[in-house]
Amino acid sequence: MRAAPTILHLDMDAFYASVEQASKPSLRGKAVIVGGLGPRGVVATASYEARRFGVHSAMPMGQARRLCPNGAYLIPRFTLYRQVSDIVMAMLRELSPLVEPLSLDEAFVDLEAGGVAFDSDSARATGERLRADIRAATGLSGSVGLAGSKMLAKVASEEAKPAGLLLIEPGTERELLAPMSVRTLPGVGPATGEHLRRAGITTVGELAEAGEDELVRMVGRAHGAGLYRMALGLDDRPVVAERDAKSVSVEDTFDVDLHDRVRIRGEVQRLADRCVQRLRGSGHSGRTIVLKVRRYDFSTLTRSETLRGPTDDPAVVREAAARLLEAVDTTGGVRLLGVGVTGLADYTQEDLFAQSSAAGAEAEAAEHEDDGAGGAGGAGGAAEPEATVGGAGPSEGPERSGEPQEAPERRWTAGSDVRHVLYGPGWVQGSGVGRVTVRFEQPGSEPGRVRTFRVDDPDLAPSDPLPLVGDLS
Repeated sequence: MRAAPTILHLDMDAFYASVEQASKPSLRGKAVIVGGLGPRGVVATASYEARRFGVHSAMPMGQARRLCPNGAYLIPRFTLYRQVSDIVMAMLRELSPLVEPLSLDEAFVDLEAGGVAFDSDSARATGERLRADIRAATGLSGSVGLAGSKMLAKVASEEAKPAGLLLIEPGTERELLAPMSVRTLPGVGPATGEHLRRAGITTVGELAEAGEDELVRMVGRAHGAGLYRMALGLDDRPVVAERDAKSVSVEDTFDVDLHDRVRIRGEVQRLADRCVQRLRGSGHSGRTIVLKVRRYDFSTLTRSETLRGPTDDPAVVREAAARLLEAVDTTGGVRLLGVGVTGLADYTQEDLFAQSSAAGAEAEAAEHEDDGAGGAGGAGGAAEPEATVGGAGPSEGPERSGEPQEAPERRWTAGSDVRHVLYGPGWVQGSGVGRVTVRFEQPGSEPGRVRTFRVDDPDLAPSDPLPLVGDLS
């Protein structure tokens, strides 16, 4: 614990939804829900307007639609979210060399290490200046907590939401925490909270009064001792600038269970390629390939294979994932597939190309054998493009040789960016029965007009997102 509140926790407010509201003027002040739009999608973020209806993160999208039928439901645009996050994280690194990102929209900062704060007054001034700078650079709001420890700084930012700042003076921690719910403390989830409630403990003050011995008896040695320290406001964890990535993975949930073995194999290959893209983007390679399969009955199987050395070769990852799939029974149907790489390193083992070639013959033979067997021939589902939120929209299955291939209908998912030759930039409000509806507006403009086009209109094309602030041409 520090004698001055020089640990800062920044948490951007309803980040994904706020980015969407900032980039789409017609949605400002309205209920916006970002997440997977398919039947099995989940909510990634809901705006504060949507939260008034009971919508929250990780809620099934179907339930959200029932609670808030008039909300704007949009796919996530992670490219834009990462761009905005990079701007915010760069500002934090200007304050201190010790910045510990927790996600795209959340981070700890050691202000003392950066020499920008040594007491309450300087810490508060730094926090207020940061919030103003973020607003100017992105048009978004963030909540700031300041305290003598990471735990308390995070508690403070949560209490400051939305768009506020709370500083916890050292020495006042127990008084502040006492009336709060035990769920306020990190690591106290629904199960632990319910267990404590049954024992008559609902507030942090009651948790502290119970004593360490009683808590150890109730929830175990490690968890009980940690809970008692947190209830007293004690936390000595330092802000860590760099966290080593342990794994890279992607996964898709399907609107309809997959039964076709060829389609399943094709999806695994596609996931392997996406996984390698993320692996290379993070500057890593890995030794262990992991396949995740969730079947029709929600049973989840995980299979892994460890290579002779680390690789970032897409052919090696594809072939390893294909071999792992051969050992999994998918005849009942598959609702989720995932491919990951663990055992990360910052170099590659070049001689794995030989391994790739040798393994390729096995994979090819197995593929021909399966093709001859015919597969189950079930209806394919619509793959959702981002694992963390469920995503939206179907992906194309693999082509079958000898069958005529029709040109796929252009798909326009709600919230995606487009540009029209005549009307300029806009975003998709919805599509169906061969038509797509677009609202033409951009960050900083007035709410725009809505126009409808054929889905194959040659003057309408997908577009990159525009920056929230700055040159919008």
